[in-house]
Formats: sequence, C-alpha cells, structure tokens
Amino acid sequence: MKKQTIFWILAVVITITTVIYQRKTGPTYPVERTIEINGADIEVSLPRSHGGNTNMEVSIAVPQGDIQGIIIYKRYKTADPLDTIQMVVQGSNLVGYLPNQPPAGKLEYRVVLLKNDRTFIVNEVPVIIRYKGSVPAFVLIPHILFIFTAQLLSLLAGLFAIYRLPRYKLYGILTIILLFAGGFVLGPVIQKYAFGAYWTGFPFGQDMTDNKVLFAMLVWILAAVMNYRKDRPAYSWIAALVFFLVNMIPHSMFGSELDYESGVVTTGLILLF
Repeated sequence: MKKQTIFWILAVVITITTVIYQRKTGPTYPVERTIEINGADIEVSLPRSHGGNTNMEVSIAVPQGDIQGIIIYKRYKTADPLDTIQMVVQGSNLVGYLPNQPPAGKLEYRVVLLKNDRTFIVNEVPVIIRYKGSVPAFVLIPHILFIFTAQLLSLLAGLFAIYRLPRYKLYGILTIILLFAGGFVLGPVIQKYAFGAYWTGFPFGQDMTDNKVLFAMLVWILAAVMNYRKDRPAYSWIAALVFFLVNMIPHSMFGSELDYESGVVTTGLILLF
C-alpha cells in the first residue's frame, strides 16, 4: 500500500476520533447520570446548552409511575434564591422546563427524584446550562464541515511533510483556506446568531474557541510563508501538530457569559463536570 493511501486512512481515522472526543468531552454536551431506585437503573441526561427562545426541557424516562421529581435552580453567579420546578408526568417520562434566558445567560440546577418518602439526588454538583440564540443549519453545517475538513488536510500536510512528499504544501494552503472560511467567516456569523457578537477572542475577549482558531491560523500562515520559496517541511508538520493539539481543547470551554447585574456579555468558564 502506498504511503499516501496509508496517510489518508490515518488522517481520516484521527479526524473521526477527534470529532468523537469533542462530543464526549465538550462542556456544552449533556451530563449523563445513572441512579438506582428500588433496584431499577434510571438513565438521566442533563442538558448544558439550549438554543432558541423556548424553555429548556429536562426529561427523564421512569419505569415506575409513582416517582416524582423536582428541579432546583437559580441564575448562575447571582445571589438569587433557589427556585423549584415541579416535574410532571408525560407518558412514561418525568418532564420539567427550565425558564428561557437571554443569549449567554446561564442557570445552575440540580434534579431530585422522590419515591415513597425517599429522596434521590441525581446530581450533587449543580449542572450549568448556557442559553444561546438559534443558529440556522445553513450556517452551522458548512462551518462544521469546513473546520473538520481543515483538520483532515492539516493532518495530511503534516504527515506528507514528515516524509517530504510534495503535496504537503498544497494541503497546507487548503487548510488555511478552509480554516479561514470555517473559523473566520462562518464562525463569527454563528457567534453573532448565538451570543450577539461576531468575535469574542483576542483582542476583544478571551473566548477559547476564537483564540485557538486564531492561533492555529497564524501558525499555518507562518508555515506557508516559510515554505513559499524554499522547502521547509518542519514548519508544516509543526503547524499540523499545533492544530491537532488546539483541537484537543474542549469546544466552548471558555466562552460567552452574560453578567446578569450589568447586562453585559463577557467571557466565562464553562465547567467540564
């Protein structure tokens, strides 16, 4: 099998693995819990992100109809008193609705189940949920495709550069083009739809997603410049390594956060757990 074919397979496998990693580790994906009640395991998925202008549904499939539930919540980083939502039975599910918040607003909440005068706390540590505006699919889908295709081509450029295969320069240029389209054209549009600002990274803020895309782009531009008149493949495989490493940083870990007192959207940490 030719080296080029092996490198393509390896790059595809690594890219798919990265996508899975991002979905499993990102701080905006649901917290999964399993709680045992009277010998029955109940799977609970607690949302940490919600888009649009509707209330956020928290739904739990319960095997027994005599289980009750409440959601205890308050606005994140405020002195608000705790509020309680009584969950109701809908079919075989217990359902409660967290009130909608402005874009970048956050709530912290815990879910408690009750059966036969016994209390079962689903999550001792409050889950933080961040709200955002609705992002249309015609912007979001190409953004995702461009970013992960850029990562694929970046890996190829790095692997080809290690063995000095001539196409490493081409793949590097294509990486820059796709990263620019996905991260600097569509990315700000998504940010505007979701949180009301086009760019919250350097020098306007500390948004981790914006900053890591900016850093990867600058490193790849440097690699392309250094390879323009002379073959310097080391710059390309270093740029590919940098791009891979920044993609290991969980998506949206340090992103937009509404300060409820001032009404200003700042940058805040989204807890991983």
